[in-house]
Amino acid sequence: MHIATSSDNIDISSEKKTEEIARKIQKKIKVGDVIFLYGEMGVGKTTFIKYLINHFEKNSNIRLSEVMSPTFNLLNEYKIKDIQINHYDLYRLKEKRDLEDLNLFGDSDKLITLIEWPQIIDKKPENLIEFLFKYSDDYKKRFLQIKGLSVN
Repeated sequence: MHIATSSDNIDISSEKKTEEIARKIQKKIKVGDVIFLYGEMGVGKTTFIKYLINHFEKNSNIRLSEVMSPTFNLLNEYKIKDIQINHYDLYRLKEKRDLEDLNLFGDSDKLITLIEWPQIIDKKPENLIEFLFKYSDDYKKRFLQIKGLSVN
């Protein structure tokens, strides 16, 4: 289990900064981790996930995937050598009972689970890392705060 830590606001206003933090985080997360990604639409959650998955692929010397949000199909799966990454987008779910068929945490010890729009989930798993994406007040900058993982 991760030590419960909380980061300051990390500036991810440019795509380059988003990629840099994704590369750093990719080196720290491991199979069994569950990551909740909170934030308004367009704040950078899926872009961050794209870079995170692509860095796993680069490190495994495999072709980079086109990572897109699974808004309509709810789940995209990525097999990267012996790592399985499940990327969920729960934006369209309105009823908690809709979560039952997804088996979100059933095999979490065998994969990395990324969940956008996790607000509908009541019971948080033990091995949780939370990413909070936010805009500045004037919407000109974007920031990331991380709870449950140190990025230093």
